Amino acid sequence: MTIYFYSTRERYGCFSNFSPHGFVLDDVYWPTSEHYFQAQKFVGTPHADQIRQVKTPKDAAKMGRERSRPLRPDWEQVKDDIMRKAVLRKFETHADIREELLSTGDELIVENAPGDYYWGCGADGSGKNMLGQILMEVREILRHSNQQ
Repeated sequence: MTIYFYSTRERYGCFSNFSPHGFVLDDVYWPTSEHYFQAQKFVGTPHADQIRQVKTPKDAAKMGRERSRPLRPDWEQVKDDIMRKAVLRKFETHADIREELLSTGDELIVENAPGDYYWGCGADGSGKNMLGQILMEVREILRHSNQQ
């Protein structure tokens, strides 16, 4: 069985970066993993803190995609690791969603994002599904840390 997620209102909505599961990372509180991810595009600039403080993850995403802001030059190289770091911290912080992720066993996890061929599976399923891949990696990490 494959587990698909997209909207925070659906089953497995906690897998979305828009889910309201905040955490502390880099000594600062982030309301969602989306806030953290988008802010890292402008790390070390006032833009990062502006993004951290906006009300919704949708606003954070919008601000992070505004190309009027100075995108860090190494973004393409670091974005997967930044996403992995944020997702891991989110699931380490919240026991309820950690259990939800661990309960998926070895199922394939897919972000069913029709418009996103990198983080999601895209409209035709041919996308990279990087967010799904990272969730499965985080599931493995958590599974092994639970056994100690």
